[in-house]
Amino acid sequence: MMRIAQLQPEAMTEAQKAAMQEIVAGPHGRVAGPYFVWLHIPELARRARNLSEFIRFQTSVPPRLSELAILITGRFWRAEFEFYAHAILAKKAGLDDAIVAALAENRRPKFKLEGERVVYDLVTELLNTRRARDATYARAVQALGQQTVVELVAIAGWYSMVSLTLNAFQVPLPEGESSPFREPRRAAKKAPPARTRRAAKRRPAAAARGTRSRKRR
Repeated sequence: MMRIAQLQPEAMTEAQKAAMQEIVAGPHGRVAGPYFVWLHIPELARRARNLSEFIRFQTSVPPRLSELAILITGRFWRAEFEFYAHAILAKKAGLDDAIVAALAENRRPKFKLEGERVVYDLVTELLNTRRARDATYARAVQALGQQTVVELVAIAGWYSMVSLTLNAFQVPLPEGESSPFREPRRAAKKAPPARTRRAAKRRPAAAARGTRSRKRR
């Protein structure tokens, strides 16, 4: 259950109604996710909406790579709503299903395209170490360009804020949806060959005989 009330239009102040109308009138088209929380502070909701629209719809980052960066960020923070919503958008933008599945399992995907590999390395390193090594940064600038790197860092930062909001206020998934996260599958341990098991059983007995023999001496 969400920790904060989901405001209904009839209970909103005039400022909250105005902020909601701005959100709905823009490319988002609806109030969802963190906006349920931010509408409690209408000025925050309005300013967040403006930044969100730039981050989502107006950067130079191709939608496929933008959605990849968002999924990496959502998975890092374990923000279920974020990952669920953007997994759908990522697939529509052309991101391979296998990449989305690997991220859901917290595994490094197998990338076919260098741009995707560069985005993964940059954003993952930033989130995990709070820094980017010189080599990682230089590779990203060479592959994507300075502007795109600046925007990618902004995407990771913005969706960290989104993820933290979703987590802190326990914004739920749509009704009937389960967690998008999966634990990585582990290979079952193979039983040792029968001869190995028999040899292992004989070793303790042999060791015991050796001990008795030394004592008699």
